[in-house]
Amino acid sequence: MLSTRSSGILLHPTSLPGQFGSGDFGENAYRFVDWLVSAGQTYWQMLPLGEVGPGNSPYMSSSAFAGNILLIDLEELERKGWLKPEDLIPHPGFQAERMDYALAQPYREERLRRAAKYFFMSAKGVEHLDYLEFCEKEKLWLDDYALFKSIRQAQNFKEWSSWPADLVRRETSALTLARNELANELDFWKFSQWCFYRQWFDLKKYANEKGVQLIGDVPIFVAYDSADVWSNQALFELDTAGRPTLVAGVPPDYFSETGQLWGNPLYRWNVHEDSGYAWWIARLRYALHSFDKVRIDHFRGFANYWAVPANATTAINGVWMPGPGEKLFSAFQNAFGTELPIIAEDLGLITPDVIELRDQFNLPGMRILQFAFGEDESNYFLPHHYVANAVAYTGTHDNDTSVGWWNSAKEHEKSFAQRYLGCDCHEINWQFIKALSVSAANTVLYPLQDVMGLGGQHRMNFPGTAVGNWEWRFDWAALNDGSAEKLAKFATLHSRNPRTI
Repeated sequence: MLSTRSSGILLHPTSLPGQFGSGDFGENAYRFVDWLVSAGQTYWQMLPLGEVGPGNSPYMSSSAFAGNILLIDLEELERKGWLKPEDLIPHPGFQAERMDYALAQPYREERLRRAAKYFFMSAKGVEHLDYLEFCEKEKLWLDDYALFKSIRQAQNFKEWSSWPADLVRRETSALTLARNELANELDFWKFSQWCFYRQWFDLKKYANEKGVQLIGDVPIFVAYDSADVWSNQALFELDTAGRPTLVAGVPPDYFSETGQLWGNPLYRWNVHEDSGYAWWIARLRYALHSFDKVRIDHFRGFANYWAVPANATTAINGVWMPGPGEKLFSAFQNAFGTELPIIAEDLGLITPDVIELRDQFNLPGMRILQFAFGEDESNYFLPHHYVANAVAYTGTHDNDTSVGWWNSAKEHEKSFAQRYLGCDCHEINWQFIKALSVSAANTVLYPLQDVMGLGGQHRMNFPGTAVGNWEWRFDWAALNDGSAEKLAKFATLHSRNPRTI
C-alpha cells in the first residue's frame, strides 16, 4: 500500500553522465540525488541493476543477485590506490549521449582486473577483511555466480548446457576441480561484486539521508544462461540435458503483433511450493535489502503465464498456464510482513484473476498516461480513473517519450488529449506531468526524458527489437533549464513534496 503522496523520476544509472562510456555510481549519481532533492522528488526508480544479457537488456542478467560491473565507479578505485591515474584515460570512442556496450564492457572490465590484481597483491588490512566478510555473508549466491562466470569464460562463453557433462550435472568432483583451476578468476568476480555492492550501499545511504527512496526492478523471469538456472536446475522447466522445454513470453499485444518471445525458462512452480518458495524469498529479500521498494515486472505471470514451446520462433503459439498465485505472496507476507513494499507491473492483457491477486495483497498497480487517449472517457488509464493506491507514469522504459508519442499519435488521439487536458499540447510532456501530479494516484513517476522534453530518438527501449536499446544517456547542460523548479512547484502545489508538508 502506498499511502503518502509523492513523485519521482525513472532513470537507469547507465544513463547518467560520465567519461568512461557508461553512467555509474560515481559523482554524477550523487549529483542526481541532489537534483532530485532540489526538484522536490521522493523516488529514484531504476531498471534492474544486474548484468546485461543479449541485446544489452538488463532483464536478461546472468544472475538475479549480482550487480552490473559497468556501474562501478572507477575513480573511487583510483582514490583507493588500486588504479593509477593513467588507467583512467577515456577511450576516444566513448560518446556522451549514447552508451556503446562493445566499447564500455572491455574497457571497464580491464580496469577492474587491474584493480583486483593490485588489491590482492597489497597488504592485508581492514578492506581485505571487509572483502572476506562480504564473501562469507553472500556465499549462498556469490560462490555459484563466481564459478559460473569463471567456467563460462574458460568454456569460450558457451551456454552452460554445452559445457562438459560433469559440469552441466554439477558433479562435486568437477566443481572442486574447476574451483581450484580457476581460483584467480573466482577472486576477480567476487572482488567486482564487493566493489559493486560497497559503492551501491554508500549511494543508497546518501540518498536515504537526503529523503530520496530507491525503487528497484525485479524481473519475474531469469535468463537461461545464468548462474541461477545452472545452480538450481530442478526449479526450472528443463529437459534431462539441461535445455528449456518451455519458455516465457507474452501473446500479441499493444507492443507487438507477434507477441514477445522472451526465451526465459519457466519455473516448476510445484517444486518451488515444495520448498516453501525458498529461492523466491531469498531473491526478494536481497532486492528489498538493496532497495526501499521494488517493482516486480510482469506481475500477471504470477496469476497465469504464457508458455511457449522452446523451439518456437514467435510467441503466437503459446498457452496460458496457472501461476503460483496467492500461495507465493502469502509466503512473502510470512517472510516480510503483511505490507509488502512491492509495485505490481500489471500492464498488458489483464484478467480478473490478476486484479484479484493484486488487490488481495493490497499491492499498487501501474497506470500509463500514454495508453489513455485511444478511446473515450471510459479508458482505464485516464487520470480521473486513478485510485490512491496506484503508481502512475507518463510512460515507462518500454514506451516512447511523451514528445515522441505526440509526434506519432493519431489525430483522434491528439484531439482527445487536447480536450481532456484543456491545452494545445505544445508542451505535451509538461501537460502529462501536470495531469499525473494533480491526480489521485499517491505515487507518480516521470521518465527523465519527459522532464527534459526529448523526442522519440531518446527512448530507452523498443520492445520487439534486438538492437539499439538501453543506450540513452543525458548530459547536465540539457537538464539545466528550470525543470527542477517546475517539478518542485508541482510537488508542492499537489502535496507531493514531503519536505514542504
